[in-house]
Amino acid sequence: MRRSTVRKVRAAARAVVATVSAFSAALLVTGCDSGGGDTSAGKPSASPAAPAWNTRPESIASLGDSITRGFDACSVMKDCPEVSWATGTRVDSVARKLLASPQTSSWNYARTGARMADLPAQMQSAIAHKPQLVTVLLGANDACRTDVADMTPAASFRADFEAAVKNLRTSLPKSQLYVASVPDLQRLWSQGRTNGWAKTVWKLGICPSMLKDSESADPATEQRRAQVVKRVAEYNAILKDVCGRDALCRYDGTVHGYDFTGEALSQWDWFHPSKKGQGELAALAYRTITAEKPPA
Repeated sequence: MRRSTVRKVRAAARAVVATVSAFSAALLVTGCDSGGGDTSAGKPSASPAAPAWNTRPESIASLGDSITRGFDACSVMKDCPEVSWATGTRVDSVARKLLASPQTSSWNYARTGARMADLPAQMQSAIAHKPQLVTVLLGANDACRTDVADMTPAASFRADFEAAVKNLRTSLPKSQLYVASVPDLQRLWSQGRTNGWAKTVWKLGICPSMLKDSESADPATEQRRAQVVKRVAEYNAILKDVCGRDALCRYDGTVHGYDFTGEALSQWDWFHPSKKGQGELAALAYRTITAEKPPA
């Protein structure tokens, strides 16, 4: 082949390569959109919307301890679930405010003396009824121990609460969860420490980690009370954190912040809510449950 012919062939080849390269570049720039292709290619899809909170649930299961059982609200040393803030029929409870038939569509699985370690079993009992709303008020007994060294460790408290929430979410993914904060035990002490009857009955062993030696102000006693306050704050931080990661859970910090007066406390132990106190707890919970938006 002549040199001139070789040069012509090479020139033609370079022209073809240049044309193909230009065409390929054009395809990359346009994203292969020509010819009616999908113009949404490469764009992230919208995240699914969080499930809406139902402000009018039609069934309720309530879990917790002696507070939710109405202990010492009607008579000394006895449960009185009829006046429970959650499911009571003799007080303006959450169940009475929300349900058409509280007697047949609400269940109270709280137990006097219960701690957070008991919540998974209580939750399992509640799940059997497939309630639209589960309420939890638990944690005071974890802090109310004979000695501060016996208080439930924060890590154990978290593990048990997470296990119960996970069980609910796995079994009933659409059920809602209302979680009340642990009441302020120091405020209860401050309400009764100047009352002669309260100081007498507390000596029988009611929440000794906080209420023992109620009149004492020595450094060791003050430090003991401060440890209880700190642990309760840790419990509430856990409840808020775990609940905050669940789209159908509402944490209510107002229970801890509520200023219970003497009238709102049991006349027998100056620790548990009276019938009036149970009604006030119900009002706090109802406000959170029926709010269009969760509390800040």
